[in-house]
Amino acid sequence: MNLRAHIDRILEVFLVIIMSLLVVDVVWQVASRYVFSNPSSFTDELAGFLLIWVGMAGAAYVKSKNEHLAIDILHIKLSPVKRTRLLIFINYLIVVFCLTIMVLGGIWLVYTRFVLGQISAAMQIPIGYVYMIVPISGLLMSYYAIDDIRLLNKELKTLKQ
Repeated sequence: MNLRAHIDRILEVFLVIIMSLLVVDVVWQVASRYVFSNPSSFTDELAGFLLIWVGMAGAAYVKSKNEHLAIDILHIKLSPVKRTRLLIFINYLIVVFCLTIMVLGGIWLVYTRFVLGQISAAMQIPIGYVYMIVPISGLLMSYYAIDDIRLLNKELKTLKQ
Protein backbone atom coordinates (compact mmCIF):
# COMPACT_ATOMS: atom_id res chain seq x y z
CA MET A 1 0.00 0.00 0.00
CA ASN A 2 1.43 3.40 -0.95
CA LEU A 3 1.70 6.35 1.43
CA ARG A 4 -1.36 8.15 0.05
CA ALA A 5 -3.58 5.09 0.49
CA HIS A 6 -2.25 4.62 4.02
CA ILE A 7 -2.97 8.24 4.96
CA ASP A 8 -6.43 7.95 3.37
CA ARG A 9 -7.18 4.87 5.47
CA ILE A 10 -6.10 6.61 8.67
CA LEU A 11 -8.23 9.64 7.77
CA GLU A 12 -11.23 7.41 7.01
CA VAL A 13 -11.03 5.71 10.39
CA PHE A 14 -10.46 9.02 12.16
CA LEU A 15 -13.46 10.62 10.44
CA VAL A 16 -15.71 7.66 11.27
CA ILE A 17 -14.68 7.89 14.93
CA ILE A 18 -15.19 11.67 15.10
CA MET A 19 -18.54 11.46 13.31
CA SER A 20 -19.65 8.68 15.66
CA LEU A 21 -18.67 10.78 18.67
CA LEU A 22 -20.56 13.71 17.17
CA VAL A 23 -23.71 11.63 16.70
CA VAL A 24 -23.52 10.23 20.25
CA ASP A 25 -22.89 13.72 21.63
CA VAL A 26 -25.87 15.27 19.83
CA VAL A 27 -28.17 12.36 20.75
CA TRP A 28 -27.11 12.74 24.39
CA GLN A 29 -27.66 16.50 24.17
CA VAL A 30 -31.21 16.04 22.88
CA ALA A 31 -31.98 13.25 25.36
CA SER A 32 -30.64 15.16 28.35
CA ARG A 33 -32.56 18.28 27.39
CA TYR A 34 -35.94 16.86 26.37
CA VAL A 35 -36.17 13.45 28.01
CA PHE A 36 -34.43 14.07 31.33
CA SER A 37 -35.12 17.83 31.50
CA ASN A 38 -31.54 18.30 32.65
CA PRO A 39 -29.45 19.64 29.76
CA SER A 40 -25.82 18.65 29.74
CA SER A 41 -23.51 21.64 29.98
CA PHE A 42 -20.69 20.48 27.73
CA THR A 43 -22.47 18.71 24.86
CA ASP A 44 -23.15 21.86 22.83
CA GLU A 45 -19.52 22.96 23.03
CA LEU A 46 -18.22 19.46 22.26
CA ALA A 47 -20.49 19.25 19.21
CA GLY A 48 -19.06 22.51 17.90
CA PHE A 49 -15.48 21.35 18.45
CA LEU A 50 -16.13 17.98 16.81
CA LEU A 51 -17.78 19.73 13.87
CA ILE A 52 -14.64 21.83 13.36
CA TRP A 53 -12.51 18.67 13.34
CA VAL A 54 -14.87 16.80 11.01
CA GLY A 55 -15.02 19.75 8.62
CA MET A 56 -11.27 20.28 8.43
CA ALA A 57 -10.24 16.61 8.35
CA GLY A 58 -13.08 15.91 5.91
CA ALA A 59 -11.81 18.68 3.61
CA ALA A 60 -8.39 17.01 3.52
CA TYR A 61 -9.97 13.63 2.77
CA VAL A 62 -12.11 15.08 -0.02
CA LYS A 63 -9.00 16.74 -1.51
CA SER A 64 -7.36 13.32 -1.56
CA LYS A 65 -10.24 11.92 -3.61
CA ASN A 66 -10.45 15.05 -5.81
CA GLU A 67 -14.15 15.29 -4.99
CA HIS A 68 -14.06 18.86 -3.68
CA LEU A 69 -16.39 21.51 -5.01
CA ALA A 70 -15.12 22.97 -8.23
CA ILE A 71 -16.38 25.05 -11.10
CA ASP A 72 -15.41 22.88 -14.04
CA ILE A 73 -16.84 24.92 -16.90
CA LEU A 74 -13.40 25.96 -18.15
CA HIS A 75 -11.34 22.82 -17.86
CA ILE A 76 -13.90 20.45 -19.42
CA LYS A 77 -13.70 22.50 -22.63
CA LEU A 78 -9.90 22.36 -22.83
CA SER A 79 -7.79 19.83 -24.66
CA PRO A 80 -6.33 17.04 -22.48
CA VAL A 81 -2.87 18.66 -22.42
CA LYS A 82 -4.22 22.11 -21.50
CA ARG A 83 -6.60 20.59 -18.93
CA THR A 84 -3.73 18.76 -17.27
CA ARG A 85 -1.61 21.92 -17.21
CA LEU A 86 -4.50 23.85 -15.66
CA LEU A 87 -4.96 21.17 -12.98
CA ILE A 88 -1.23 21.32 -12.19
CA PHE A 89 -1.48 25.12 -11.82
CA ILE A 90 -4.55 24.79 -9.59
CA ASN A 91 -2.74 22.30 -7.38
CA TYR A 92 0.22 24.70 -7.08
CA LEU A 93 -2.23 27.37 -5.89
CA ILE A 94 -3.67 24.90 -3.39
CA VAL A 95 -0.18 24.19 -2.02
CA VAL A 96 0.57 27.91 -1.66
CA PHE A 97 -2.77 28.57 0.06
CA CYS A 98 -2.53 25.58 2.39
CA LEU A 99 1.07 26.25 3.44
CA THR A 100 0.66 29.98 3.99
CA ILE A 101 -2.86 30.31 5.34
CA MET A 102 -3.63 26.95 6.91
CA VAL A 103 -0.22 25.75 8.09
CA LEU A 104 1.58 28.98 8.97
CA GLY A 105 -1.59 30.83 9.96
CA GLY A 106 -2.91 27.77 11.78
CA ILE A 107 0.32 27.32 13.73
CA TRP A 108 0.17 31.00 14.71
CA LEU A 109 -3.48 30.59 15.75
CA VAL A 110 -2.76 27.51 17.86
CA TYR A 111 0.34 29.08 19.42
CA THR A 112 -1.43 32.30 20.37
CA ARG A 113 -4.38 30.43 21.88
CA PHE A 114 -1.99 28.49 24.11
CA VAL A 115 0.06 31.60 24.99
CA LEU A 116 -3.08 33.57 25.81
CA GLY A 117 -4.30 30.66 27.90
CA GLN A 118 -7.73 30.56 26.29
CA ILE A 119 -9.84 27.86 27.90
CA SER A 120 -13.21 26.66 26.61
CA ALA A 121 -16.12 27.72 28.78
CA ALA A 122 -17.88 24.41 29.42
CA MET A 123 -15.23 21.75 28.88
CA GLN A 124 -12.33 23.71 30.40
CA ILE A 125 -9.80 22.57 27.77
CA PRO A 126 -7.28 24.83 26.04
CA ILE A 127 -8.75 26.21 22.81
CA GLY A 128 -5.42 25.58 21.09
CA TYR A 129 -6.29 21.88 20.94
CA VAL A 130 -9.48 22.68 19.05
CA TYR A 131 -7.65 24.70 16.39
CA MET A 132 -4.80 22.20 16.03
CA ILE A 133 -6.69 20.55 13.17
CA VAL A 134 -6.18 23.61 10.93
CA PRO A 135 -2.40 23.19 10.36
CA ILE A 136 -2.75 19.39 10.33
CA SER A 137 -5.40 19.61 7.62
CA GLY A 138 -3.28 22.16 5.73
CA LEU A 139 -0.32 19.78 5.75
CA LEU A 140 -2.47 16.91 4.55
CA MET A 141 -3.99 18.97 1.74
CA SER A 142 -0.53 20.19 0.74
CA TYR A 143 0.71 16.62 0.59
CA TYR A 144 -2.26 15.56 -1.54
CA ALA A 145 -1.81 18.53 -3.90
CA ILE A 146 1.91 17.81 -4.31
CA ASP A 147 1.15 14.16 -4.97
CA ASP A 148 -1.51 15.21 -7.50
CA ILE A 149 1.06 17.44 -9.23
CA ARG A 150 3.41 14.45 -9.45
CA LEU A 151 0.67 12.27 -10.95
CA LEU A 152 -0.48 15.00 -13.35
CA ASN A 153 3.09 15.55 -14.56
CA LYS A 154 3.32 11.85 -15.36
CA GLU A 155 -0.01 12.09 -17.21
CA LEU A 156 1.20 15.17 -19.08
CA LYS A 157 4.30 13.34 -20.29
CA THR A 158 2.18 10.49 -21.68
CA LEU A 159 -0.23 12.93 -23.34
CA LYS A 160 2.59 14.72 -25.12
CA GLN A 161 3.92 11.50 -26.67
